[in-house]
Amino acid sequence: MKKNIGNTDRFVRIMFGIILLILFMSGALSENPTIKWIILGVSAILIITSFTTFCPLYAVLGKSTCEVKKKK
Repeated sequence: MKKNIGNTDRFVRIMFGIILLILFMSGALSENPTIKWIILGVSAILIITSFTTFCPLYAVLGKSTCEVKKKK
């Protein structure tokens, strides 16, 4: 797995993942249990991909947010 998530993307993914996790844990989404579990799944995916610095969807699309290192 080649790294395809940059530092800014990692930070944004972690923040959104934590926000979604807080929504799940707080019970604010208790009226629809299906949506609640989808939110938990999205939160887990965001947090896991930020720590592994690899996004399978980016790999399929050929996208990368990593900074390009300049050769000397």
